[in-house]
Amino acid sequence: MSGERKIAVVTGTNSNLGLNIVYRLIEKEDPNINLTIVVTSRTLPRVRETIDEIKKFVEKLNRPADVDYDYLLVDFTNMISVLNAYNDLKKYKAIHYFFANSALALNEGIDWVAATKQSLTAPLEAVTSPNYRIQKVGVKSKDGMGMVFQANVFGPYYLIQKILPQLSAGKAKIVWISSLLSKPEYLSFEDMQMIKSDITYEGSKRLVDLLHSATYKDLASRSITQYLVQPGIFQSNSFNQFLNVFTYYGMLLMFYLARYLGSVWHNIDGYRAANSPVYVATLSDDTIKDQMLKYGSATSWDGNGFIKTQEIDTTGAEDVRKYIEDLKLEWDEKLKDQIVNTRIPI
Repeated sequence: MSGERKIAVVTGTNSNLGLNIVYRLIEKEDPNINLTIVVTSRTLPRVRETIDEIKKFVEKLNRPADVDYDYLLVDFTNMISVLNAYNDLKKYKAIHYFFANSALALNEGIDWVAATKQSLTAPLEAVTSPNYRIQKVGVKSKDGMGMVFQANVFGPYYLIQKILPQLSAGKAKIVWISSLLSKPEYLSFEDMQMIKSDITYEGSKRLVDLLHSATYKDLASRSITQYLVQPGIFQSNSFNQFLNVFTYYGMLLMFYLARYLGSVWHNIDGYRAANSPVYVATLSDDTIKDQMLKYGSATSWDGNGFIKTQEIDTTGAEDVRKYIEDLKLEWDEKLKDQIVNTRIPI
């Protein structure tokens, strides 16, 4: 058995998608290589719950090498928390996988009139690109940044930049999780942090697309391979609070109907949605795919998963890069004298 060990950091591990990324990674990685899964969450109880779920999954596998666990308590809407996460990760000489899976959406409710109208007039569009979700506007973090911008884009990017030496040593694969809904029209370059936007989730994923497009070549010079993926459409806990039992199962029925009618993006369950992130992460070093494409998790009408690529509109990528880099330098200065916290053992 090999003594080699690989370290995988998965942000948002306790989410449906994050947990299934871990499951698929454990299945896909060479079973003779030891794995350390670094579970991230904002709270210790969720870390413990997530580790317990992963342990149950591993027990069902006949895996000769071991899987062990570490954790990060990190809130990407708090830059001191991000700095503490960096301090915790410094103990690793090499990190081999980093999945940027932050997906904060500040949903406020559903416009039921608009939902009914879109469902009756364009049912496939209603469960693919809905126009009836109400998102909060103008929400800032305690750091003064747009909260969704900081959670989904800047916070993870800042952490990645701080751990570049470890990622380089591990010849790491960085996987940014984008969205099917990251359309150019959802982002204004006059409002990069989306303070005035009412589509902050979609706008943040558009920023992810552009940030990836502007940075992957530089990372290659450090022996780091970066990919952009989207998980398609699947069940997410973030919206369930606005649904009752009838609307929840009605939504699922429409998902299955959309798939039957030919939509390849309705993966529905988290395991199928996690296909593309793990697919690109576990490509062999001599099989680097086109990094200018977005890799999507897709499913045929009868439930078989496959990978489907999409072109990325890179208009404005360098503008986004400059904005993010300038902001990084600003926060480097703000945090240079910050004392980091000691973590709590679990």
